[in-house]
Amino acid sequence: MKTPVFTGSCTAMVTPFGADGPDLKRMDALLKKQERGGTRAVVIAGTTGENATLTPKEYALVAEYSVSRISGGMTVILGVGGNNTAECLRRARFAKAIGADAVLMTAPYYNKTTQAGLIRHFETVADGAEAPLILYNVPGRTAIGIAEDSFARLAEHPNINGVKEASGDVSLAGRILARCGDNLHLWSGNDDLTVPLMAMGAKGVVSVLSNLLPAETARLCRLCETGDFAAARALYAGYAELCRLLFVETNPIPVKAAMKMLGTDSGALRLPLVPLSEKNREKMELCLKKIGLLA
Repeated sequence: MKTPVFTGSCTAMVTPFGADGPDLKRMDALLKKQERGGTRAVVIAGTTGENATLTPKEYALVAEYSVSRISGGMTVILGVGGNNTAECLRRARFAKAIGADAVLMTAPYYNKTTQAGLIRHFETVADGAEAPLILYNVPGRTAIGIAEDSFARLAEHPNINGVKEASGDVSLAGRILARCGDNLHLWSGNDDLTVPLMAMGAKGVVSVLSNLLPAETARLCRLCETGDFAAARALYAGYAELCRLLFVETNPIPVKAAMKMLGTDSGALRLPLVPLSEKNREKMELCLKKIGLLA
């Protein structure tokens, strides 16, 4: 049996950009907001953090700074995914060297390997990295999903701790939980599935919503942890439309737009991502007003 890297809410952090690169002052403010809100873990330089457009120097800067600024109240997970296994391993070793608690690693995109290749990709990094590894299953971005049998094989590795399950397939999540148990912990990778997956045994969520609402996301998870699913459903219902709109265009386009509307400017998006369309901007503003976040 493995101890989960974290339980409850984990924020997939945005990376705030200034004119000359990542804005560390803004990053510090965002991290403090998460700590105040009761967030238990953060993912630094993941998909929401636009890691694909960070230069190696910027990646190291954001990672090292974030680890140094977190006081110990939150678990720090560093995104190390990519489609170059050797580079993923290098980043995983770097994560351990700078003091990160764990690493998050997506299935390799574009290469479109086989399930055998997926297994070797993850096991190679898990073998060489000292930090616990969390798999990330998001076939909508990578064009390949991790199959149930592959999860069962990967669960046997002592350094593979769990999976951020973002396929949207609730049945698959249930089968992973039933088949792997505490050898492979599961976290929801979608805010709209936090409650149902935690009802099935997931340990929490890696959340985009909590960039905006850390305290509320943390409370949602606590309600699920204590078995008060009626209250959890009621809490989620108030933010269901916001959760939908946060993915109306490619993440992190909508969340960065919403943050700016609420007074937290996290800087420009980096190409090929572009600002939220005017049509969806209007929908986001209306939603934020309706739930009382925006005057």
